[in-house]
Amino acid sequence: MDTTKMAAIRSALADGALIPYIGPGVLSLTGAACPLPASHEALAARLTAKTSVPHKLRGNLTGAAQFIENFKHRKSVVALMKAAFADEVAPSALHRFLADQRALPLLVHAWYDDLPQRALAWRTDWGMVQGLSQAEHFGQWTRHYRPDGTATDDLHGVANDAAVHHSSEVAAWRTLLYQPFGSVAPAANFLVSDSDFVEVLTEIDIQTPIPDSVKSIRAGRHFLFLGCRFATQLERIFAHQITKRSSDRHWACLPETPTRNEARFLAQHGIERIDMPLEAFTDELAATDHAVAA
Repeated sequence: MDTTKMAAIRSALADGALIPYIGPGVLSLTGAACPLPASHEALAARLTAKTSVPHKLRGNLTGAAQFIENFKHRKSVVALMKAAFADEVAPSALHRFLADQRALPLLVHAWYDDLPQRALAWRTDWGMVQGLSQAEHFGQWTRHYRPDGTATDDLHGVANDAAVHHSSEVAAWRTLLYQPFGSVAPAANFLVSDSDFVEVLTEIDIQTPIPDSVKSIRAGRHFLFLGCRFATQLERIFAHQITKRSSDRHWACLPETPTRNEARFLAQHGIERIDMPLEAFTDELAATDHAVAA
């Protein structure tokens, strides 16, 4: 990898100016036998394995989840999602490396597993904010949680994130873990069905579903995308909206050949592609970190 590019990433990370944005592909770093679904397609297959869903929807995660929600119940979707991410998996070297960065202000985790929480468990100076489904929490877009999984500031019924943003407890967290799609832990919050995302997408242009705590932290900072693709419109919309009003220089470890839409997205958002396997990139970043620390 270009040493100048790695030096820029490392410097931004050390200065607290870098925000990692990790996706389902990061689960590949836990080993080939990882039991957790590591892609939209794999999760869709898991949800439909024991449920009768039309063939045309079986590879469509949001569509399959919507079908199950419509013809069974929202509780069925939640139960299937919890089962899909129920296995306990040890955090990868990348998860542990990021959790060790005490200058890290924000970590975006765009998947449903709880490995980032597990990696951060040794610390007490962090907290979480997760997206909420309007089907279960109408009028409230997000909820903040302490490291022990309890909601902070009794957020039940609080519709305005500004009240949370000004909380002294939230302000004291050195690292905020943002999970826009929810997570299996601590409360099984999931944005996964078509209707879940329709609700969010109707408001996301005006940033209503984005927590004020995230808006404040991202200003002027760079993003580093790891284990992410930008192949679908949904992936691109969330990456665009979460990175709004940040820096004009970002990076993405993307060893796969970008699609035409991905290439256009990278160019439009000032995202420099790093063409190397994620594991090799992680090893190089950690080795650089150790070399600097030594």
